Order: sequence, then structure tokens, then C-alpha cells
Amino acid sequence: MTAAPGAVVAVDLGGTKILAAVVDADHRVAGSHKRPTPSQGPDAVVAAIVAAVAELDVAPAAVGVGAPGPVSDGVVQTAPNLPGWSQPVPLAARLRAELGVPVVVGNDVTAGTVGEWVAGAGRGARSVLGVILGTGVGGGLVLDGRPYAGAFGGAGEFGHVVVRPGGALCGCGRRGCVEAYAGRASMERALDVLVGAGRRTALTDIAARRGKDRITSSVWRSALEAGDEVAARLIGEAVEAVGLGVASAVNLLDLDCVVVGGGLAEQLGQDIADRIAAAAAPTCSSPTAVAASSSPSSATSPASSAPRTSPAAP
Repeated sequence: MTAAPGAVVAVDLGGTKILAAVVDADHRVAGSHKRPTPSQGPDAVVAAIVAAVAELDVAPAAVGVGAPGPVSDGVVQTAPNLPGWSQPVPLAARLRAELGVPVVVGNDVTAGTVGEWVAGAGRGARSVLGVILGTGVGGGLVLDGRPYAGAFGGAGEFGHVVVRPGGALCGCGRRGCVEAYAGRASMERALDVLVGAGRRTALTDIAARRGKDRITSSVWRSALEAGDEVAARLIGEAVEAVGLGVASAVNLLDLDCVVVGGGLAEQLGQDIADRIAAAAAPTCSSPTAVAASSSPSSATSPASSAPRTSPAAP
């Protein structure tokens, strides 16, 4: 095993994949390994994380894990997207025992927000909201220069901020959440309704040509570039919902930066951040910068310390 002074291993534990990466003292990714997330419960996931770290062939100083759910003192309280995680799991302690190095476990979106704050689009800010547009909508917070997890580890649940009381049904069972309009799964359900009503759209045609069984972020981008009306309508509704949520968060917390990431933001770049800023502006009380997430390759470039941003209020 190769010694790597100052290097740590970062692990993204997702519902479908585990991604482990070696990160050096300058926040550069020196190597990575990906494997499917087991569906047999916590024991199998712990073993898979240990195996993924071993594949990197380094002796890290520490390991950090981002987990998809609320985390308190290294214990994953709930993880709805991980089969078999019906009870709290002391993931940090279990991995520490297996790996023999310090292990820190936190919420995945909070961890991503900290990364943007330290070395990416949120660099130089004091208070940052990270918004992740993926299958669902996640959020993470850095407040006054410190990651903020809340009383029970669940702070930053931006996707479940209600922006339209009594509105569209969300996967959480409530109505009108940001995620009910801006989560990719919800957008696909809305698309199915429109297609079922007879609307034609390039979204389904592009996905079929590419052999995809779902509408991925790259399919959304291609449909928008083709001027597809249905894609434009659904993205517009998503932008409006996220903008309203961003405005409420800024008004409550006096944030100086909002970073928008996730698959859709990676495909649409600063344009989607600019549109969210414009949607937030009418009800936003502070001139908060809204920036697209930095890509891993650019996270430590000089340009990343001064990303192009749009203010969420004049």
C-alpha cells in the first residue's frame, strides 16, 4: 500500500453507487474507484466501502464519508435510499474498526457543500447553501464559517421546503415541496402525465435513441437545446420552485452564496444558476450570489476562487 502524506479518502455513499477518491492536501483528486452499492443492508455496505478504499492502494491519514440521510455523531439515523437500513447505523465506528484510521461520517449534501465552500464555487463565502438537483433535491449548509447539521443532523432539507401549499405530491408524502417540482423523479412523473395526455416531446425520442430507460440530465439538456416546449415548461417550473426556496432560505439565514450542483446543474452550468437567481430575485431581500457547482477538475483552479455568479436580488 502506497504512503500518501496528507492525503485522505473521500467516499460518496449513494443509493446506486459507492465512489471513493484519494484527495491530496491541495484538494486535488489523485485517483478514484467506483462500485455498485450493495442492496443487502449495512453489513454489505460497510464491506463494500472497505473494499473500495483498499482498491485505491493508499494509506490515508483519514477517511470521510458522505451518507444519504441525517447523520448525528457518526450514526446514520435514516437512509431511505439504502435497502435494509431500517435502524440507525453507527457507520463511523464500524468503518474506523475496519480501516484503523480516523473516520468522519456526515450527510452527503452537507459534505458536498463544505467541499464547494473550501475549494469550489463557494470559496471565500461565510454562509453557503448548497442545492443538489438530482433524482431528488438535496441541501447542505455552512453558516458563519462552520458546517451546520442542526439539532438532529437533518438541517438543510431544502427539497422539502414547501413553496406551493397544497401543490404537487412529493415523494415524502407532503404537497408543494421544492422536490415535487425540481427532483428529476418528480419531473419524469409530470412528463408521463403530459405524454399520456397526448403531448409530443423530444425528451422521450432522445432517450429512446440513446437507449436510456429514464430521462437523464443529458437528455434534458439536449431537449432544451432543440427548443422542446415540454422540456422548457418542466424546467421552468423547476427553476421557479427552486428560486422560491432559495429566496426563503436567503431571507431567513442572510446567506452570501448559494451553490447549485447535481446532474442537471452539471449539464446546464451557470445558465441554470442564473435562471434560479432571476426566479429568486422578486422575493429575495439580499444580493446573494448564485453559482453553479465547480467540477472536480476545476475545483482547485484559480478561476474557481472567483466563480461567475448572479445575484439573487438587485
